[in-house]
Amino acid sequence: MAKPRGFEFWRGTLKAARYVVAPMVEQSELAWRLLSRRHGAELCYTPMLHAQVFVRDANYRRENLYIELNQEDRPLIAQFCANDPEVFIQAALLAQDYCDAIDLNLGCPQMIAKRGHYGVFLQDEWDLLEKMIKLADEKLSVPITCKIRVFPEIEKTVKYAKMLEKAGCQLLTVHGRTKDQKGALTGIASWKHIKAVREAVNIPIFANGNIQHLSDVQRCMEETGVQGVMSAEGNLHNPALFEGRSPPVWEMAEEYLEVVEKHPPCSLSCVRAHVFKLWHHTLQIHQDLREELAKAKNIAGIAEVNRQLKQRCQEEMAKDESEWTWTGLPFPHWICQPYVRPPPKDPNTENGQRATETKAVSVKRTLEDSEGPNDSLSKNKQKKKARNPHKNFCPELKPKYIKCEQCGNPKGNKCVFSLCRGCCKRKAFKEVADCPGHGLRFKTKALKQSNSDPGDGLTNGNPNTQTVSTAAHDPL
Repeated sequence: MAKPRGFEFWRGTLKAARYVVAPMVEQSELAWRLLSRRHGAELCYTPMLHAQVFVRDANYRRENLYIELNQEDRPLIAQFCANDPEVFIQAALLAQDYCDAIDLNLGCPQMIAKRGHYGVFLQDEWDLLEKMIKLADEKLSVPITCKIRVFPEIEKTVKYAKMLEKAGCQLLTVHGRTKDQKGALTGIASWKHIKAVREAVNIPIFANGNIQHLSDVQRCMEETGVQGVMSAEGNLHNPALFEGRSPPVWEMAEEYLEVVEKHPPCSLSCVRAHVFKLWHHTLQIHQDLREELAKAKNIAGIAEVNRQLKQRCQEEMAKDESEWTWTGLPFPHWICQPYVRPPPKDPNTENGQRATETKAVSVKRTLEDSEGPNDSLSKNKQKKKARNPHKNFCPELKPKYIKCEQCGNPKGNKCVFSLCRGCCKRKAFKEVADCPGHGLRFKTKALKQSNSDPGDGLTNGNPNTQTVSTAAHDPL
């Protein structure tokens, strides 16, 4: 039977899904996917799986995909990161019976992806990507999909998407940010890029980026014409986003912990991370409970911190609204709502005001300054000076160390060979000698061994001990 392709795959296998939970490392695990589906999500992805580890490690496969065949958790797409076509296909073949499609991650911008050479750091290697997608399209019994980031140029992004479509990609998720838009530089995703891709290809497109509320989902679909919208950060802070609700945080946290109990195992780090995200705004106020949550040793401990947070918020709710703690959020802090990253600081501004004068170039202090008053020292050096008033920070007055004769490192002051410890140890071992300055006792130990076996000077069949008996009487 031929596998479904393109729009047939989206309408049939994926049931025309519009509301999609993104693949998130250690965050889109089974329990979170089930919670999200209860609140409007129509399609979920697994966390990003490392293809090479998936192939070689049965425990990794069991913990991340083979954990439980749950019909509530369908449709499901398994996402892999890979840079080797053969390894990618091996991993996908092992996973294809447990999901509805295989996705190749071409969007991860993190440093670990750069070191491992996968994710968005493959976006310039079109020949390799074409080979990987073609091979997957030929070998797998389920469709192959991709998740990408855009190039700064719309034209190049469109060309990139068309290449993937031609290679065999059956559904494309476009994150409207570039490779460099991450962390403090995340910024706004470009829906113009997504719209251009949608108009240029003939496969379903999911949009990703700038999704914080259900109204954003609807606006994105209208402006770009995509078939569905994927949410990551928005979903983590409000799993009821696709329902258009902003419930109290404890409602979502309690329901999530209930799902975790019903569908073990779920790593403690995953659970803690989700509770941190849900209670993000409240934990900025109740710092003591933030520490308690970080130190929780099990699910019960996390549930207890959640109970205390709920109690404190309900006590605050019972007060007059004028006494509530407002932190510049659109809703009270105990309501599920997105976290908006502050924009990066403009280097030409200070305290929100544009600088009118050019700052003087900082110049290193001269050595004479280091002997002056404490104001001329850094804070760290001032602390050291307070602990030891006689401490000297002038490089010229610091004691000069004599170099090791062999490697140039500082020699031991009491070394009998005038060497550093490493060189001394090698020389003392070779010559069966002692160095009291470095605490080395090779000669002393050899003498003890020879005295305990006065026979032919051999110990445990080691012929080197013959030289021990002669060397033991040599002067150093």
